[in-house]
Order: sequence, then structure tokens, then C-alpha cells
Amino acid sequence: MAASSADLAGVQTAPPLLHVRDLRTSILKPACFSLSTGEAVAVRGPSGAGKTLLLRAVADLDPNQGVVTLDGRDRSTIAGPEWRRLVGYVPAEPGWWANTVGEHFGEWETALALVSELGLREAAKAWPITRLSTGERLRLALVRALMVRPRVLLLDEPTAALDAASMTAVESLIKTRMQAGMAVLWVTHDAEQARRVAHRLLVVEAGQVREEAPEWTATSP
Repeated sequence: MAASSADLAGVQTAPPLLHVRDLRTSILKPACFSLSTGEAVAVRGPSGAGKTLLLRAVADLDPNQGVVTLDGRDRSTIAGPEWRRLVGYVPAEPGWWANTVGEHFGEWETALALVSELGLREAAKAWPITRLSTGERLRLALVRALMVRPRVLLLDEPTAALDAASMTAVESLIKTRMQAGMAVLWVTHDAEQARRVAHRLLVVEAGQVREEAPEWTATSP
């Protein structure tokens, strides 16, 4: 179901949580947009258009210029590790640096509720990273990101390799966190998913970022 018009009105009248002004890289043209508390903005566009570059620039993972603020605080005044805790990034191909799943989680017991909610077993703690499917890696990377309770979550195709049940579980979990105030910038190739999860739509083409009025906001009751 698309975001309701009441939900849309609520997030749009709230002050911006994340504000981006003239954010640019050597490839990405100046981008301006904002995210309010509890809001999801879908990011769509053709492959190679710059969607991942946009997320990485917001996360300050690649050289970039422009002004990005969180709750009115300029990103330049926040230490890099703290910024990336507050503005979490889940890449399409998550990184792993140890041999087993459990070694990537400081508190596996704390992670268990999220792990179970996403359809994975407690025994996953002992699994070698090499045995994980792409979908399992994506779900575990999402758990890892959510455990530090980011204010904003940047998602790069987090359900691209998931079956329908796992996709539904991920969407449900993210919506629960949004209801608690988290904002989401969500790259997706799936128009129906964008309709289900997002309030607004950004389109990226050839490095140019623009906001479009999605048809579901015009047609939702």
C-alpha cells in the first residue's frame, strides 16, 4: 500500500531532519533535497546514473562538496565515525572483515531480535561468511546498520536479491523504525516497492538529481 496522504502531510510539515544543499562530486551534479523525521524518499534511475554516488556522498565516504546538515548541525562539525553512525549506509555489496557472522556484531544477543525478524536463525552467529547467500548478507548488513540506531538510513537496493517473504520482512522492519522517527533514503529499481515504502521520489539520471511527483501521491486517497 502506498504511503497515506495523512502520513505524507505529517512528514512534509515537519522541519527537515537531513538537509542537503548543492551536494556534488566530480560526477554528481549539485543536488538539493531534504528528509523529514519518519520520511522515506525513494531514489530511482537507470544503472550507472549516480544513485550509489549520491548515497556515498551523503554518507561522506567519497570526496564531495556542498552543505549537509542533520538536525541543523553542519556535517563538517561532526567527526566522520559519528556522522556515519548517525547517517548509516547499507551498500548493495556489504563489506565483511572477519571469518564468521558473529564476529561482525559486538552483541549478538542484542542483534537476535532483528536477525529473527528478518527470517534468519540464531545459529547464523557461527556461520562462515563464505556460506552466506547474497540475500543473507544483505539482511545481516541491515541488522548491523540498525543496531547503532541511525537517525537517517541510506539503503542501496537492500532487497534486490530477496524473495517476496524476505522483502516484506525488510520493508516491515524499516517502516517500524520510521514510525519511531528514522528517515530513509532508499535506492530501488522496483516501482511497486517505491510506492509501498516512500513518501517522495528522487530521480537520478546522468549524475543529475531531481525530485519528481510520484503518481501514488496524486492517486492515493
